[in-house]
Amino acid sequence: MTDADGGKHLLQARICRPPSDRPARVVIIAHGTFPNNKKSVPGHCEAEAPRWFLDRGFIVVSALRRGYGATGGNWAEGIAHKPGDDYFRPGLETARDLAATVDYATALPFAQSRAAVVIGHSGGGWGAIAYDSIPHPRVTALISMAGGRGQTVNDDGSRRPELGVWRPDLLIDAAGRFGQTATTPMLWLYSENDSFLSPALAGSLYAAFTRTGGKAELVQVPPYSNDGHRFFFGPGGSQIWGPLVARYLDRQAAH
Repeated sequence: MTDADGGKHLLQARICRPPSDRPARVVIIAHGTFPNNKKSVPGHCEAEAPRWFLDRGFIVVSALRRGYGATGGNWAEGIAHKPGDDYFRPGLETARDLAATVDYATALPFAQSRAAVVIGHSGGGWGAIAYDSIPHPRVTALISMAGGRGQTVNDDGSRRPELGVWRPDLLIDAAGRFGQTATTPMLWLYSENDSFLSPALAGSLYAAFTRTGGKAELVQVPPYSNDGHRFFFGPGGSQIWGPLVARYLDRQAAH
């Protein structure tokens, strides 16, 4: 990928293919945001979320963004929580890596060049929202799973959910800014017991995004285990989100 200054970077990715030689539709799965990012690895093909898509004939591509794992480099989407920060720029930096991943994946000889799907979790979901605000001609479906940013963490990378999101007003403002130029109707899924993004905050993000022109369906799914923020990748999570995603993809295909 090419950064804002013209620098070139290679993103480490794992490509999972269905058992068919016919060109298949691509889904990009975007991981979350976490400070101990140097230990990251791309998602495994046999994990539940990729498996759900593979079983339905998709090629699944999981790429590590700048600053994560073997991709390395600076943590381009990082945020230091200091005056002058916002959530708009980090979202666009995530979207920049997503765009490069989409361009690469849809150019593979065994992939369909159009109608790709982008699905992101947490910080990756926030990147999917940001990606909707910039041109994405090869993508026809965008899904945010517990999308957001701004959690407070300890030095060892452990989360501090009791402290909530840093400056949620700035997160809401950025959602509204993304909505101004968003073009593809999205699916947003949040759990009722998300320890990080409460139903009230998710509703405020949705209201800001749609008030400025963005289009999305917001679904608050039932509580998942002891922390709904993990329902996308967690065991049995696909039983919750799978039917909703299938319905959304069918609807988008019909358009």
